[in-house]
Amino acid sequence: MTIIYPSPIFGPVHSRRLGVSLGINLMPADGKLCTFNCIYCECGFNEDFRPKLPRPTREEVREALEVRLQDMKAHGPAPDVLTFAGNGEPTAHPHFPEIIDDTLALRDAYFPHAKVSVLSNSTFIHKPAVFAALKKVDNNILKLDTANEDYIRMLDRPTSHYSVDAVIEGMKAFQGKCIIQTMFLKGSYQGCDMDNTSDKYVLPWLEKLKEIAPQKVMIYTIDRETPDHDLQKATHAELDRIGAQVKAIGLEVSVSY
Repeated sequence: MTIIYPSPIFGPVHSRRLGVSLGINLMPADGKLCTFNCIYCECGFNEDFRPKLPRPTREEVREALEVRLQDMKAHGPAPDVLTFAGNGEPTAHPHFPEIIDDTLALRDAYFPHAKVSVLSNSTFIHKPAVFAALKKVDNNILKLDTANEDYIRMLDRPTSHYSVDAVIEGMKAFQGKCIIQTMFLKGSYQGCDMDNTSDKYVLPWLEKLKEIAPQKVMIYTIDRETPDHDLQKATHAELDRIGAQVKAIGLEVSVSY
């Protein structure tokens, strides 16, 4: 079942990786708008869920977030994290930097111990204002599914100009103030083998992780229904093996099955 998230606030939901997470969706509430068109996306393919509504404004996001935080303060639960996610790439919002400032101020006022997380596909980290905003948040979670550009074009399917080498350089510029998130899966798509758990993909990815030197690496596999039904979860053993390889190069890792 495809998930299209309400906008601008949804949840809280229980995240495998982040705990009690209040979602902030900067994309339209009636469809998907993203610079990737991932074949594993729980929100479906871009072309199947084109939105007719606009993105929420900065003011709408701030007002809706404050109302929800006031309610959570009065009735619970307390959030562990405020997470920018939803129906597409959050950093694509034209007022993303200002929305981050608003969110940090509201977090400090209502739940100062909560973290602010951004789940990003890394396609706008070259923009100075986006880069600066991501440096302010607690969890700057950046996607890097492999270091292989051909594979990324099959799996993540960028919708505009994309260079994995340029993205990796952008990640290195954070000087460790980032978390790398990588999807491992198996199966096929349109007759192509999509297994990225083998050394062919893992070893070059590990070399790039050494260069990026993130504060943490999150590896995970498919959790919800995907728009393409020939994809399969990576096994516990495969994820554990990859996690051990990340630890062996001196990086903290979390594994979500």
